[in-house]
Amino acid sequence: QGSVVFIQQPHDLVVVAGQPVTLPCSITGYHGMVLWVKDGLALGVNRDMSGYPRYDVIGDHSKGEYHLLIQRTELTDDGSFECQAIQAATRSRPARLTVLVPPDDPVIIGAPVVSLRAGDSLNLTCHANNAKPAASIIWIRNGEVLNGAAYTKTLLRDGRRESTVSTLHISASNIESGQQITCRASNKAAPNGKEATVTIDIQHFPLVNLSVEPQPVLEGNLVKFHCAAKANPPVTHYRWAKGGSMITDATGDTYEVLVDHSFFTEPVSCEVTNALGNTNISRNVDVYFGPRLASEPQSLQVDRGSDAVFSCAWIGNPSLTIVWMKRGHGVVLSNENTLTLKAVRQEDAGKYVCRAVVPRVGVGEKEVTLTVNGPPTISSTQTQQALYGEKGQIKCFIRSTPPPDRIAWSWKETVLESGTSGRYTVETVSTEDGVISTLTMSNIVPADFQTIYNCTAWNSFGSDTEIIRLKEQGNNQVTLGSVFSSGSLRLAVIIGVAVGAFLALIVLIGTLGAFCCARLQRNLKGVVSAKNDIRVEIVHKDHNAAREPEDHGNMKQMMMERSEFQQESVLKQLEVLQEEERELQHIKDPTNGYYSVNTFKEQPTPTISLTANQNTEVRNPATATLGKHRVPTGMSYTNIYNTLGAGPNRLYDYSQRFVLGMGSSSIELCEREFQRGSLSDSSSFQDTQCDSSVSSYSKQDGYVQFDKASKASVSSSSHYSQSSSQNSDLTRPLQKRMQTHV
Repeated sequence: QGSVVFIQQPHDLVVVAGQPVTLPCSITGYHGMVLWVKDGLALGVNRDMSGYPRYDVIGDHSKGEYHLLIQRTELTDDGSFECQAIQAATRSRPARLTVLVPPDDPVIIGAPVVSLRAGDSLNLTCHANNAKPAASIIWIRNGEVLNGAAYTKTLLRDGRRESTVSTLHISASNIESGQQITCRASNKAAPNGKEATVTIDIQHFPLVNLSVEPQPVLEGNLVKFHCAAKANPPVTHYRWAKGGSMITDATGDTYEVLVDHSFFTEPVSCEVTNALGNTNISRNVDVYFGPRLASEPQSLQVDRGSDAVFSCAWIGNPSLTIVWMKRGHGVVLSNENTLTLKAVRQEDAGKYVCRAVVPRVGVGEKEVTLTVNGPPTISSTQTQQALYGEKGQIKCFIRSTPPPDRIAWSWKETVLESGTSGRYTVETVSTEDGVISTLTMSNIVPADFQTIYNCTAWNSFGSDTEIIRLKEQGNNQVTLGSVFSSGSLRLAVIIGVAVGAFLALIVLIGTLGAFCCARLQRNLKGVVSAKNDIRVEIVHKDHNAAREPEDHGNMKQMMMERSEFQQESVLKQLEVLQEEERELQHIKDPTNGYYSVNTFKEQPTPTISLTANQNTEVRNPATATLGKHRVPTGMSYTNIYNTLGAGPNRLYDYSQRFVLGMGSSSIELCEREFQRGSLSDSSSFQDTQCDSSVSSYSKQDGYVQFDKASKASVSSSSHYSQSSSQNSDLTRPLQKRMQTHV
């Protein structure tokens, strides 16, 4: 090829978007490939522009003409173009193609009509967007340009176009209703500009008056609200609200409702809207209502000696009166919202009431609790039961404010607070009412029934102690329902044996009845029967307790099973029991068939004195106060002695005859009150009451002695009868009585 020369080269051009443009390129002496490049990117060789459908290479190639035609130019066509002769390694000078974009139609905010309240100034805003270069904006009124507008320009994301915003401020004195103001936006692509026009309409907001009828009104009555409005332009709609919340079922200029207390504090508002804006007006209703709690008092927990301050607030209409009182007391403590208790004591603990009274309308009150921190208090059953050979538990319930810092179980030489020690495990569980500490024994042995267990709790204010004893659960404590519920075959067998023994005992008693009749006749010569002196109490018990002969059989069986007693002594004692049973069956009042209380006038009952040392304190049973260490009904003397005995088991002397409870085949049990003391002084207790004659016997030295001096002074059973009457039932007359168990 000869010398390659560009006859025509592309040059800088400006074109409005949407119009066509041609970039010239002519090369002489070259017949190779010609390449168009835009911003360094190859567009296509010769006439091949398949990747750009709006691009086309035109001209006579034989003459070396390779002109680039761009149809319907777009903003993306804006850039630098070159024409290159590839095989000659020659290129033209770069040519800059500038694409101009006219602005979008201008937009005036609020157009076509802007409503203006009389006396207010006006701010007009016009937007001219997406222009290249940025548009210029002018404001025209009545053919005159308005000066003083503010302009802002924003470059768009494509980096080429810009948006222009113009804001015109017009004072109130320079505005007339009906005037038209034009916004004109122009640039090089749109030299004549584009316009938008707005019409000014001076109006006023609605003038509203809200009326409420009737007033005042009692809570629950009907009230009518009327919203009267004047507006230019006319009102478009009404909107009602109460306390800031919309009322959806009210849309007109009136609203009717049954008012309650909330209308007194939450105003009803009416909002009237027209084309210019809206006007809102609110009114409260003078509602008469009873006390409502505005600030709820809080319960307090304070230490002894500290001040306790309660506060509560009520609202009511008309004015209310506040009264602070302690629950169960009629003394007014305060008439203010605040109640202050100085240097509280533990007896100040309890419920306090903040009461509000609205005259002739209503009363309201709120209760709070004052808790005074003090030493813990233990309340648990002092005698708890377990089965021999099974796992047993003793529970200790502690009420303590603040919660106990320490809970300890102690018995013999052992102290255990938590965890496991040998057969013993201590677990503590917190409940809403207090703390429950449980001492669990994995395998109950006889020694467990002779041990005194001490549960002690401490907190920062002091401590409390409870003595608990474990009692063996016998056959007479197992009901038929528990057998079926537990599904224990062994218990079912025991029940069957007990029933058989019961039937055998009935046959035996019937056979010996005739023999005993004559003997009883001789013993009853001194009996004086008086029907009016008889006091009979029928005590309903469960079906097992009603089987009196069966109870004797169970007791006999229990006595025979004790390995400590000699077999011969036990058999003799059983004969004595049977003989006594036969005697008692024939001692009846001929007037009514029941046992006569006076029958035993001449039969002295020994007084039992249980002593641990020479200094044991004895109180009068008739005046003794039943305390928390009273032995619960159901503990026999045998269990008491076994529990209090610190040494090994001893054989008891059963030569002393039993005195059986009248009207019952089972031994009547006495309640005893234990003096609180340390674990080492566990045997200090005294007689408190017996509901009937006392089952008694003598015991070896160191355990039980008969008080001979007192025996002479209490030669009749009236000592126990009167004590029982006074202690067990204060509402009954002081007289001897008996129980007939049915």
